[in-house]
Amino acid sequence: MSCISIKHGQVLAVTKRQERSAQSPAVSAEQARLRPRADDTLPSISVVAPAYNEQEVIEEFHRRVSGILVNLGASYELVLVNDGSTDDTLALMHALQASDPQVMVVDLSRNFGKEIALSAGLDHCSGEVVVVLDADLQDPPELIPEMLTGWREGYDVIYGVRSHRDGESWLKKGTAKLFYRLIGSVSRVEIPPDTGDFRLMTRRVVRELSRLREEHRFMKGLFAWVGFPSRPIRYRRSPRAAGITKWSYWKLWNLALEGITSFTIGPLKIATYLGLSVALLSLLYAAFVIWKTLIYGDPVRGYPSLMVVVLFLGGVQLISVGVLGEYIGRIFNEVKGRPLYLVNRILPSQLHTRTRPPGESG
Repeated sequence: MSCISIKHGQVLAVTKRQERSAQSPAVSAEQARLRPRADDTLPSISVVAPAYNEQEVIEEFHRRVSGILVNLGASYELVLVNDGSTDDTLALMHALQASDPQVMVVDLSRNFGKEIALSAGLDHCSGEVVVVLDADLQDPPELIPEMLTGWREGYDVIYGVRSHRDGESWLKKGTAKLFYRLIGSVSRVEIPPDTGDFRLMTRRVVRELSRLREEHRFMKGLFAWVGFPSRPIRYRRSPRAAGITKWSYWKLWNLALEGITSFTIGPLKIATYLGLSVALLSLLYAAFVIWKTLIYGDPVRGYPSLMVVVLFLGGVQLISVGVLGEYIGRIFNEVKGRPLYLVNRILPSQLHTRTRPPGESG
């Protein structure tokens, strides 16, 4: 009788556990990693914007971004990075900094490229959260409050995903889609498609990014590589507010090459497989020629076909050498150990002066 009671008690205990399990909501692996911020206090915010020859839009950029941050009521700074502009961009930045204590200007010694200019801004910003924003206003700063909602939920990265790309040609849209599909298939790091640099990151993410000092930088890949709990926000990307794009198709090609060679050795593997395939086909063709000569007694003929084979093999060899050269060239640049950038002058913001020790600028 007691045995029956014990078994009955065990059944009741199991039933209760099952009921509690059914009542408790399922928690995903991503949600389990979150650390929600219950405090309603807003963090200090740094908005980092690299700029190269953006004199037509920099004042409008300051007006829109500052208006949003003032309405939030948060402590903030606007970090403007001058990437060696040759127009009046730097002069306008100086004027904005003189009239607005929340503006910080980082003037690089020359043009280093957007990826490195963005890295310079991340190195010098002071906010508890950092928003990366292009100065051309194609990415809407009005999404910053929504990004802060994701931050309160516990996410360390809230990144923008372009649902529409207004003002871009079908060729640019098509090549962008092809690039994301290609790098997604060969890279071990998952880079979300249709994403750019527009995102909000916590201080710990920025701190880890600052440890990555590789010279050949593909920031979209580095953002994905550091990881941390992330959440997308979909938005419609607008045309440029003013001015013209600085990205030619040649520059976009070079950026795509940087992304592929920085995050995968796929091209080296392709060259290896291509070489093996050509060698195998050559052996099969040689066996066919020998068999045909022995069986039918045909003399070896075909100068045109011989030239095609020689030129094809030469092309394969040159492509393979070119792939090797791309990787060896990057090794050469990395081992020199030069600094990523040099700063000509820094005009600090009020937040930067308040949070950084005297004499520390980065």
